[in-house]
Amino acid sequence: MNIIEERYAVHRDDFKFYDTEMLRQHFLIKKVFAPDQVLFVYTHYERVMVGGAMPVKEKVALEPVYQQKASHFLERRELGAINVGGKGSITVDGEVFELDTKEALYIGRGAKDVEFASADPAQPAKFYMNSAPAHHAYPHKKVGMSDAKVLELGSSETCNERRINQLLINEVVETCQLQMGMTELQPGSIWNTMPVHTHSRRMEAYFYFNVPDEQAVCHFMGPAEQTRHIWVGNEQAVVSPPWSMHSGVGTANYTFIWGMAGENLDYTDMDFHKPHTLK
Repeated sequence: MNIIEERYAVHRDDFKFYDTEMLRQHFLIKKVFAPDQVLFVYTHYERVMVGGAMPVKEKVALEPVYQQKASHFLERRELGAINVGGKGSITVDGEVFELDTKEALYIGRGAKDVEFASADPAQPAKFYMNSAPAHHAYPHKKVGMSDAKVLELGSSETCNERRINQLLINEVVETCQLQMGMTELQPGSIWNTMPVHTHSRRMEAYFYFNVPDEQAVCHFMGPAEQTRHIWVGNEQAVVSPPWSMHSGVGTANYTFIWGMAGENLDYTDMDFHKPHTLK
C-alpha cells in the first residue's frame, strides 16, 4: 500500500508569522516508515517527493499516486533510495539490486515495476527515498559507501567535524536533477552544517536517523534574518524551501541524509551566511 500526503509551498513572508505547530505542520515529516507500506509526502517544492518503504512480512511495490496522473510512479520521474535499516533488495523491472545498510540505488525515469523486500523480517530494510521529475532516462545504478565522493569538513573545535558521503551526485551517477548523500558526524561533533547556507535555485530535504533514544536534533530554518527552529526526532525529515537555510544541532551524535533538486547539479552552489550575521 502506498500512502500519500501533500504539502503546498509556503511564501517566505507568510513563514515569519507561523507558530511552532504551524511550522511543524508545513515542514516536518513525522512519519517516514510504516511496516509493509510505502509512505510519501508530495511537496510543491520542485515537485519533490519524500518518503520511505519498509517491507517486513511481504514485499511492497511502488505505485503511482493521484498527484502524478501517471500509469506508473516513475513514468516521468527519477528516484533515489538509501537503505538505513537491515539488508534488503529493490527489484526494478526484474533486475534485483541488493542493498546493505547505507547503500543507495538510483532508479531512472521510465521504470515500471519497483518492489522493495527485506532479507530478514526481524531486521527489516528501511529505504528512505527522494523522487523528482525527470526529463531523461538515465541508467539505474547502485552506489555503496566505497563508491561515494567523500568530503571531510569542519573541525572538533567548532563541533562540526563531519564526513559527507556524496552518493547520488552527478560526479558519481548521472541524474536529471536529483542529488542525495549522507553526512556522518564525528564523535563530539553535533552541528551538521555550519556556516549555514541557502540556494534559491533548488530545494532540499533533511532526514535525521541514528538519533539515540530520548535525544533530538534542533533543525534551524528560514531566511538568515528571520530564523526559526523545529525539534526533530529519530527517522523524521524536514522539507526546506529554496529561500530557507537548513542546519541542525543535536543533543547527541546522529547521521542525516540530504536530498536536493532544482535548477542545477553544482553541489558547491551555496550562498553562505556566517553565524554572527544570523537573527
